Amino acid sequence: MEKILVIGAAGQLGSELTRALSDQFGGDQVIATDLRDSAKAEFDYCRFEVLDVLNKEGVRDLIKEEKVTQIYHLAAVLSATGEKNPHFAWHLNMDSLLSVLELAKELKLDKIYWPSSIAVFGPNTPKVNTPQFCVKEPNTVYGISKQAGERWCEYYFEKYGVDVRSLRYPGLIGYKSLPGGGTTDYAVDIYHKALAGEKFECFLSEDTYLPMMYMPDAIKATLDLMNAPRESVKIRSSYNLSGMSFSPKEIYESIKKHLPDFEISYKPDFRQAIADSWPDSIDDSRAQVDWGWKPDYDLDAMTADILKNLPDYFPTGK
Repeated sequence: MEKILVIGAAGQLGSELTRALSDQFGGDQVIATDLRDSAKAEFDYCRFEVLDVLNKEGVRDLIKEEKVTQIYHLAAVLSATGEKNPHFAWHLNMDSLLSVLELAKELKLDKIYWPSSIAVFGPNTPKVNTPQFCVKEPNTVYGISKQAGERWCEYYFEKYGVDVRSLRYPGLIGYKSLPGGGTTDYAVDIYHKALAGEKFECFLSEDTYLPMMYMPDAIKATLDLMNAPRESVKIRSSYNLSGMSFSPKEIYESIKKHLPDFEISYKPDFRQAIADSWPDSIDDSRAQVDWGWKPDYDLDAMTADILKNLPDYFPTGK
């Protein structure tokens, strides 16, 4: 029987992925962990432990005591936040991954999941239908750490047989948690402002196209990859993944179909340069071929679902 450890479970991705894993394996088989004890209240459906991923001995003890078989390592400093404290971002993002990979090798764990990002791409990357294999050259510490992490994942698979799997997430949009410091988080915050009846000031220009994905599709893709037979997972660095691509102007227009009085203004800041270095759209044909990936949501379907469900989680729209 599988025993699942989720590191960084209280983040935007982790909170929803942990619930999906509990639905699949049972709450007794899932251990959610976070650095903050206050996060415990969010995980009444599974086990919760306070855990510092940088404490390698503490992680090892928990794995051995609970007979953990799979780790979902989600703890990271995101792109915009990372630029404000690059040394700490590198320390957390890289040292934690190396510890998890080394423990997976030492303790012979069944599977490891580690998320990468479109941040691995850089200004010299082809921007339209960015291919799986191409020049990267990221120019943010977050992207550099993700590119290095991809190389380490493939290395541990090739050298030691660690079954590590990864997806290059586009911007993730969900309604169950607040923005977490990413460059694509405008596409989360905009729905909160719209429902609160507030004008939204966007930190990107109106025509900035970025690859995006609705959270239910991201959860589906993650579980599909992790449930795929070992031999079907052909790429051990990280798979390109795509859902949709849109600009701030287009998401605004999608929202106005439901809330016609909603207003937006544009005031690009330092995050504009980060967004400009990333692709406009992603070619994820390898994920489609290798393990059958296909998204369920487009922009308008996502907007309708968020505007319907967000008030149940944040009644004031904030």
